[in-house]
Amino acid sequence: MLGNFEYANPTRLHFGPDALEGLREELAKHGPTVQLAYGGGSIKKTGLYDRVTAILEDCGKTVVEDAGVMPNPTVEKLLEGRDLARANKVDLILAVGGGSVIDYAKAVSVSVHCDEDPWEKYYLRMEEPECAIVPVGSVLTMVGTGSEMNAGAVITNHEAKLKIGHVFGDEVMPRFAILNPELTYTVPRYQMVAGIFDVMSHLLEQYFSGEDDNTSDYLMEGLMRSLVHSSRIAVRDPRDYEARSNIMWTATWALNTLVAKGKSTDWEVHMIGQAVGAYTDATHGMTLSAVSPAYYCLIMPYGLEKFARFARTVWDVDASGKSDEQLAAAGVDALEAWMREIGCVMRLAELGVTDDMVDGIADATFIMEGGYHALDRAEVVEVLKASL
Repeated sequence: MLGNFEYANPTRLHFGPDALEGLREELAKHGPTVQLAYGGGSIKKTGLYDRVTAILEDCGKTVVEDAGVMPNPTVEKLLEGRDLARANKVDLILAVGGGSVIDYAKAVSVSVHCDEDPWEKYYLRMEEPECAIVPVGSVLTMVGTGSEMNAGAVITNHEAKLKIGHVFGDEVMPRFAILNPELTYTVPRYQMVAGIFDVMSHLLEQYFSGEDDNTSDYLMEGLMRSLVHSSRIAVRDPRDYEARSNIMWTATWALNTLVAKGKSTDWEVHMIGQAVGAYTDATHGMTLSAVSPAYYCLIMPYGLEKFARFARTVWDVDASGKSDEQLAAAGVDALEAWMREIGCVMRLAELGVTDDMVDGIADATFIMEGGYHALDRAEVVEVLKASL
């Protein structure tokens, strides 16, 4: 049964080959100083940097450069960006890149006018901002996180060996997002595949949880089928516009809070994956792929009926003559076969995890209560060892 919930999403999307022209319209809504956040320079190699800065110049904006945002943004980079925004009294933070750059921009947005240590306030005490928030906009270049239309922001503290995500309120969501699938063509195949599995993981985290027969489940089954179909095309031809556009659109809807409605949601795979990332700095989507099969095999008995439905509906597994146990196992096997087919990392050892890291990673893993079964520490260790 669907209970009470609220839904709002203030992010305005501009989608398609000409989406970047929407940036002019959005910039007109904000003040003169824009902090331009981006990563290691790939947007300069592709020419996107020149296109974006030309629009900023045409719109009369003063640009504050904030380069070097790493794939797993650190607390040190967050403080650097905060200080830059403060010193220049920026009116808008424009993130040009993938989910890490957008996450970083949101973390900076709530820190600029905050009098406290943002790591302590937002990531350890999990408090909400009580200060003015600098608005964020984005130009997306890599698909996966859904960060372009949600309020999540993940930050890594290497000294503490913690990687923590905070999901803020609606006011932290980007005011706008520019989504041109063609901008994702230059992403290396490994990163493309990591993003694709990140999308699948977002859907699985919400699907295998809570009430099991509501509109959200039907939406997610359609999104998963679309993702599987388009991913197979994209790995053969990364420049297939239809496939890349469908993956981009699925990624946005997978984590813009809509399909979570009526669901308690799980997120334990993400907690384990983020703990792995804190130790190895590995690509986020691949930390999720490496632990997912072992995790879902462990929790399958606690949500057997839903896993059987997953096999039938998402993977078209023939249920004839199969028990629920056999059908559920076939569904997880089909998921794993697809992961191997598209090139996901399947073992933690490939990401640099060693036996002597397991206890530390287990200690850094937050235990979530929203899935079919809340793991204890011994079960986290079991998943990690099975995934090595």
